[in-house]
Amino acid sequence: MHNKSILYVFVLVFALGGCATMSESQQSTAKGTVMGTGAGAAVGAIIGAIAGDPALGAGIGAGVGAVGGYIWSNRMEEQKRKMEAATEGTKVSVTQTPDNQLKVNVPSDISFDTGQSTIKPEMHPVLNSLAAGLMSNPDSQVTVIGYTDDTGNDSINNPLSVNRAASTRAYLVSQGIASNRISIDGRGSAEPVAPNTSPENRAKNRRVEILVKEAQPQPPQQQPQVQEQELPQDQDQQRYIQQPAY
Repeated sequence: MHNKSILYVFVLVFALGGCATMSESQQSTAKGTVMGTGAGAAVGAIIGAIAGDPALGAGIGAGVGAVGGYIWSNRMEEQKRKMEAATEGTKVSVTQTPDNQLKVNVPSDISFDTGQSTIKPEMHPVLNSLAAGLMSNPDSQVTVIGYTDDTGNDSINNPLSVNRAASTRAYLVSQGIASNRISIDGRGSAEPVAPNTSPENRAKNRRVEILVKEAQPQPPQQQPQVQEQELPQDQDQQRYIQQPAY
């Protein structure tokens, strides 16, 4: 245990010392993984970023400390940059969540008309860019959450929010993304991002949030070895006694 602690300190000092030579993208990748994983995985992420090999970092992290949460890999960072470029000049926001998910918030201006679940044509470039990023990162999973404003009651808003999420999933599937990679949810008028006190604020609350996550690789589980039970000598010999023929 003492030797393992010494090794951990050595690796940590080496990794932190290397941060000074990392590019902005590498620092973002390492920082993101620190936010969503244990200390050992964080060290591995930093080393992987320095070496330019996230897989190497993941392996080191799994060996040094606890592994959990989502990772912010180079592929996730690249997808974020492309989504930012695709949504430039729109009211769509693209952010990295504290638990290392890529969050794309699409307001009603380019997503859905009031009371409708049919995707507007203005939303197609956003989803096309998202689908391209998902194709290049087959390990990622998607959650689409639909919302409404407070106009109407829950019996109308709740199914409408689910239908908006379902329409978004259907479009991504039409672009070649497997449906089992996409889960949907609808939360009606719950969790507003602005008070429902004006048409402008209600437009912000009629939205779709798309979350993309990449799971932390898990170390392979070793199968327990079953030892063959030795038979007593007399029983072992019995196995070779030929029975008389009848």
